[in-house]
Amino acid sequence: MESRATVFLVDDEPAVRDAVSLFLMSKGHVVELFDSAQAFLDAYQPDRPGCLVLDIRMPGMSGMELQEELTRRQITIPIIFISGHGDVPIAVKAFKAGALDFLEKPFDNHKLLSCIEMAMQRDQERRRRQTERTEMLSRYRQLTPREREVMVLVAEGKTNKDVARRLDISHRTVEIHRRRVMEKLGAASVSDLVSVSVLCGVYELHVPNHQPVLE
Repeated sequence: MESRATVFLVDDEPAVRDAVSLFLMSKGHVVELFDSAQAFLDAYQPDRPGCLVLDIRMPGMSGMELQEELTRRQITIPIIFISGHGDVPIAVKAFKAGALDFLEKPFDNHKLLSCIEMAMQRDQERRRRQTERTEMLSRYRQLTPREREVMVLVAEGKTNKDVARRLDISHRTVEIHRRRVMEKLGAASVSDLVSVSVLCGVYELHVPNHQPVLE
């Protein structure tokens, strides 16, 4: 069963946690509370959808340090920073590191709600693209080495005749490989094939026998 999107609220002030969580739950959001950055880091599983509402200044690990650690672990949950200090340099640094927004306490709850809804949409879209890419990579890996060569050349705009000459195979053989490639990848057109090539990270493959580097 797929997890519901959750607002992960990290703040060392109990009053802030209580007030914000009550408001968000009244708007239908699932909220989990943490009194420290380390507590969140210890509990969070990257496969859980949602967003992170994070206080900048906390004892121990700060919000910025948590953001840096999440980046190091390649965890890309959307982050909305909240702070009781109008610290412009910190806000700029947070945005450069990928934060979605930065709200100064006391902030308007409806502004926070708007930011959270945007963050949820961004996380959902990122996870959708990630799932799509994973599925397409699985299909791509089912192609034979020759089919991969044909795929890339066709995606580059080469005709069957061009591909046959480039790979030193017959026109009929190219047609067979091309049909199998389209079937295996579920591609209905050359434009679909181009999209798959980009999605799988093989669009830079320009010469036969070159092996793409897949993430």
